[in-house]
Amino acid sequence: MCLIQSHHWTGTKITFYEEKKFQGRCYNLSSDCPDLHTYFNRCNSIRVESGVWVLYEKPNYKGFQYVLSPGEYADNQQWMAFNDSVKSCRAVKNVYGSAWKLRLYERPDFGGQMVECSDDCPSVYDTYKLREAYSCMVTDGAWVFYDLPNYRGHQFLLERGEYRQHSDWGASSPGVGSFRRITEF
Repeated sequence: MCLIQSHHWTGTKITFYEEKKFQGRCYNLSSDCPDLHTYFNRCNSIRVESGVWVLYEKPNYKGFQYVLSPGEYADNQQWMAFNDSVKSCRAVKNVYGSAWKLRLYERPDFGGQMVECSDDCPSVYDTYKLREAYSCMVTDGAWVFYDLPNYRGHQFLLERGEYRQHSDWGASSPGVGSFRRITEF
């Protein structure tokens, strides 16, 4: 039996399970939650029924980030988790529509070479010859940056806004290996 978070229906729904393959205690959620630790101790599988969600390793939307689209994730390796800790989550905005656009800059404060992107990119270096990206401006849509090529490694959510330095999107270094648009499939 699942614990149910009773908030108004927002069109998004996610269920967390303590064990792999949707076993053990579970918790349903339909809105943002800055602190999940009172509801479950660990998270090893997830069902995303609707919406796109970003999960955080620590409370108050801190730590490693994992972006999940609707689907079933029978174990935490399927969302590339580094551990079984999920302590906060929120629904991603700006995933509906048909426009995505961002500008990536090789220096802080929108300096140096700039590339404008409107599609997924499996390798920032191969496509744009950028070794580092220190700042970014997202004008349309929501995006996930990965620190490694081919959509691997640490994930960082970027929604509409200005990111003057890589730490503004949570990265400890300016390496962006790949990125993709967030859409609800």
